[in-house]
Amino acid sequence: MKSLKICCILLLIPLIFSFTSCANQKPDSKLEKISFVLEWAPNTNHTGVYVAKANGYYEEAGLDVEILTPPEGGAENQVASGKAQFGVSVQEGLAICLTLDNPLPITAIASIIDHNTSGLISAKSKGIDSFKKLEGKTYSSWEAPTELAILKQTIEDAGADYSKLRTVPAPATDAISLIQAGTVDVVWVYEAWDVIAAQVAGVDYNFIKFSDASPVLDFYTPLIIANDDFLKNHPYTAKKFMQATVRGYEFAIEHPQEAAQILAVAVPELSLDLITASQEYLAAAYRSEKTQWGVFDEARWTAFYDWMYEQDLLPKPLGNKGFTNDFIAEVYYSL
Repeated sequence: MKSLKICCILLLIPLIFSFTSCANQKPDSKLEKISFVLEWAPNTNHTGVYVAKANGYYEEAGLDVEILTPPEGGAENQVASGKAQFGVSVQEGLAICLTLDNPLPITAIASIIDHNTSGLISAKSKGIDSFKKLEGKTYSSWEAPTELAILKQTIEDAGADYSKLRTVPAPATDAISLIQAGTVDVVWVYEAWDVIAAQVAGVDYNFIKFSDASPVLDFYTPLIIANDDFLKNHPYTAKKFMQATVRGYEFAIEHPQEAAQILAVAVPELSLDLITASQEYLAAAYRSEKTQWGVFDEARWTAFYDWMYEQDLLPKPLGNKGFTNDFIAEVYYSL
């Protein structure tokens, strides 16, 4: 009988160890794959996403986020086709997508920078410290209708003659090199990048901002867009993505130097001096006077789309269409 008991115990030992081993193993929890496509080369506009990835915020939310560089067709088409669930766009570009004969199924779900920081940079020696002084100057242009309409309004509102501004196609070089070379007088730039780059490089410059010229030009650029079908069919996943993204941008707001280091590791070709200075600037600009990052102001959104329609830039009025604050509101409610 004793030998029978020993035999039974010996037979049970492998089963006991097998059960214990299984109990100690973590369940097979596969991360859900998400694609996020940029609208341009990686820069400090995108830092919150890189922070969320590097700090494990997406992984904590059960997501495996791949950050994609923009394809030839643009981020909007990539998101609309479902090849990426989320991406980066600008309000003026989104308007065109929403007024096509077959509108793209995309919606803006968060603003990255609260106010429009774009404007014109020039060498200080040119003396272009107001839109009125653009008469007779040479401007490097993408020749986009909205771009030219904004220039026309700001110049004419300043009492100058828009027809006296010379435009030339924009070459494939950076703005600071252009104004230093003197081949053009003014270039459209964004304060958080090229203006900061001029400061870091010690270049004397003038910068005039569009939003200072007219409140209607304080539109949203850049912003985060999402695929409409994905938002409808996977709202919980979309909320998890935005919750982690909010954490990333809030980290960048509170810890700009650490955020810059994270971006520098992810994109080593960027200048650490430039991205550190840019992050310091954006720490205040991401959400500006608001208490919550990413929230759209409906009045500002609508005013700009009304202006685009009045300028014959859109075939039909859009009003307040194209954005939602729902996902941001839910994220901050749950934080």
